[in-house]
Amino acid sequence: MPENPATRSGPGRLLVAVYALFALAATARATVQILTRFEEAPLAYLLSALAGGVYIVATVGIARADRTSHRVAAVSCTVELLGVLIIGALSLLDPAAFPDDTVWSRFGSGYFFIPLVLPVLGLLWLRHVERLGRTRVSGAVTGESS
Repeated sequence: MPENPATRSGPGRLLVAVYALFALAATARATVQILTRFEEAPLAYLLSALAGGVYIVATVGIARADRTSHRVAAVSCTVELLGVLIIGALSLLDPAAFPDDTVWSRFGSGYFFIPLVLPVLGLLWLRHVERLGRTRVSGAVTGESS
Protein backbone atom coordinates (compact mmCIF):
# COMPACT_ATOMS: atom_id res chain seq x y z
CA MET A 1 0.00 0.00 0.00
CA PRO A 2 1.51 3.34 -0.98
CA GLU A 3 2.07 5.87 1.77
CA ASN A 4 -1.06 7.82 2.56
CA PRO A 5 -0.29 11.42 3.52
CA ALA A 6 -3.72 11.75 5.20
CA THR A 7 -2.38 9.99 8.29
CA ARG A 8 0.24 12.66 8.79
CA SER A 9 -1.74 15.84 8.20
CA GLY A 10 -4.80 17.69 9.46
CA PRO A 11 -7.16 15.57 11.52
CA GLY A 12 -4.82 12.58 11.36
CA ARG A 13 -2.00 14.53 12.94
CA LEU A 14 -4.34 15.84 15.66
CA LEU A 15 -5.63 12.34 16.38
CA VAL A 16 -2.07 11.00 16.69
CA ALA A 17 -1.19 13.89 19.03
CA VAL A 18 -4.18 13.20 21.30
CA TYR A 19 -3.40 9.49 21.35
CA ALA A 20 0.24 10.23 22.17
CA LEU A 21 -0.83 12.53 25.00
CA PHE A 22 -3.10 9.85 26.44
CA ALA A 23 -0.39 7.22 26.03
CA LEU A 24 2.03 9.36 27.99
CA ALA A 25 -0.52 10.42 30.64
CA ALA A 26 -1.97 6.96 31.27
CA THR A 27 1.39 5.22 31.31
CA ALA A 28 3.04 7.81 33.57
CA ARG A 29 0.09 7.89 35.98
CA ALA A 30 -0.10 4.10 36.17
CA THR A 31 3.65 3.80 36.69
CA VAL A 32 3.63 6.25 39.60
CA GLN A 33 0.56 4.59 41.14
CA ILE A 34 1.99 1.09 40.80
CA LEU A 35 5.35 2.13 42.25
CA THR A 36 3.99 4.19 45.15
CA ARG A 37 0.65 2.74 46.22
CA PHE A 38 -0.10 -0.45 44.34
CA GLU A 39 -1.70 -2.12 47.39
CA GLU A 40 -4.44 0.56 47.55
CA ALA A 41 -6.08 -0.32 44.23
CA PRO A 42 -4.12 -2.93 42.26
CA LEU A 43 -6.89 -3.61 39.74
CA ALA A 44 -7.38 0.06 38.93
CA TYR A 45 -3.68 0.72 38.53
CA LEU A 46 -3.09 -2.34 36.36
CA LEU A 47 -6.04 -1.37 34.18
CA SER A 48 -4.57 2.12 33.79
CA ALA A 49 -1.27 0.54 32.74
CA LEU A 50 -3.17 -1.61 30.23
CA ALA A 51 -4.89 1.51 28.91
CA GLY A 52 -1.51 3.20 28.51
CA GLY A 53 -0.22 0.24 26.52
CA VAL A 54 -3.29 0.24 24.30
CA TYR A 55 -2.86 3.97 23.67
CA ILE A 56 0.80 3.45 22.73
CA VAL A 57 -0.09 0.74 20.21
CA ALA A 58 -2.92 2.86 18.76
CA THR A 59 -0.67 5.92 18.48
CA VAL A 60 2.01 4.07 16.55
CA GLY A 61 -0.52 2.22 14.40
CA ILE A 62 -2.40 5.36 13.40
CA ALA A 63 0.79 7.36 12.83
CA ARG A 64 2.25 4.80 10.45
CA ALA A 65 0.82 4.72 6.96
CA ASP A 66 0.95 1.02 6.09
CA ARG A 67 -1.97 -1.39 6.02
CA THR A 68 -0.61 -3.70 8.76
CA SER A 69 -0.13 -0.81 11.18
CA HIS A 70 -3.65 0.38 10.52
CA ARG A 71 -5.03 -3.10 11.17
CA VAL A 72 -3.13 -3.23 14.46
CA ALA A 73 -4.47 0.24 15.30
CA ALA A 74 -8.03 -0.85 14.49
CA VAL A 75 -7.71 -3.82 16.86
CA SER A 76 -6.20 -1.53 19.49
CA CYS A 77 -9.02 1.01 19.14
CA THR A 78 -11.57 -1.80 19.39
CA VAL A 79 -9.94 -3.14 22.56
CA GLU A 80 -9.86 0.40 23.89
CA LEU A 81 -13.57 0.94 23.17
CA LEU A 82 -14.49 -2.37 24.79
CA GLY A 83 -12.31 -1.50 27.78
CA VAL A 84 -13.96 1.88 28.24
CA LEU A 85 -17.43 0.37 27.98
CA ILE A 86 -16.76 -2.63 30.24
CA ILE A 87 -14.65 -0.84 32.87
CA GLY A 88 -16.95 2.17 32.71
CA ALA A 89 -19.99 0.02 33.43
CA LEU A 90 -18.26 -2.04 36.12
CA SER A 91 -16.98 1.07 37.88
CA LEU A 92 -20.54 2.36 38.14
CA LEU A 93 -22.10 -0.98 39.09
CA ASP A 94 -19.44 -1.92 41.67
CA PRO A 95 -17.57 1.19 42.83
CA ALA A 96 -15.97 -0.76 45.70
CA ALA A 97 -14.01 -2.78 43.14
CA PHE A 98 -12.45 0.48 41.92
CA PRO A 99 -11.35 2.41 45.02
CA ASP A 100 -9.29 4.66 42.75
CA ASP A 101 -10.01 5.73 39.19
CA THR A 102 -8.62 4.21 36.04
CA VAL A 103 -8.45 6.07 32.75
CA TRP A 104 -11.58 4.18 31.73
CA SER A 105 -13.54 4.47 35.02
CA ARG A 106 -17.00 5.94 34.65
CA PHE A 107 -16.47 5.95 30.89
CA GLY A 108 -13.50 8.29 31.16
CA SER A 109 -15.33 11.01 33.10
CA GLY A 110 -12.07 12.02 34.82
CA TYR A 111 -10.72 12.85 31.38
CA PHE A 112 -13.81 14.68 30.09
CA PHE A 113 -15.07 11.46 28.43
CA ILE A 114 -12.29 11.67 25.83
CA PRO A 115 -11.45 7.96 26.44
CA LEU A 116 -15.00 7.11 25.34
CA VAL A 117 -14.89 9.24 22.19
CA LEU A 118 -11.26 8.66 21.16
CA PRO A 119 -11.53 5.04 19.99
CA VAL A 120 -14.63 5.87 17.96
CA LEU A 121 -12.76 8.72 16.27
CA GLY A 122 -9.76 6.46 15.76
CA LEU A 123 -11.85 3.77 14.08
CA LEU A 124 -13.66 6.32 11.91
CA TRP A 125 -10.34 7.89 10.89
CA LEU A 126 -8.81 4.52 10.00
CA ARG A 127 -11.87 3.71 7.90
CA HIS A 128 -11.59 7.08 6.16
CA VAL A 129 -7.88 6.59 5.41
CA GLU A 130 -8.56 3.08 4.11
CA ARG A 131 -11.19 4.43 1.73
CA LEU A 132 -8.79 7.14 0.54
CA GLY A 133 -6.16 4.50 -0.13
CA ARG A 134 -8.61 2.35 -2.09
CA THR A 135 -9.72 5.36 -4.14
CA ARG A 136 -6.11 6.24 -4.98
CA VAL A 137 -5.27 2.65 -5.89
CA SER A 138 -8.36 2.25 -8.09
CA GLY A 139 -7.62 5.64 -9.71
CA ALA A 140 -4.05 4.55 -10.46
CA VAL A 141 -5.29 1.24 -11.93
CA THR A 142 -7.77 2.98 -14.23
CA GLY A 143 -5.29 5.74 -15.11
CA GLU A 144 -7.34 8.53 -13.55
CA SER A 145 -5.61 11.33 -11.71
CA SER A 146 -6.68 12.54 -8.27
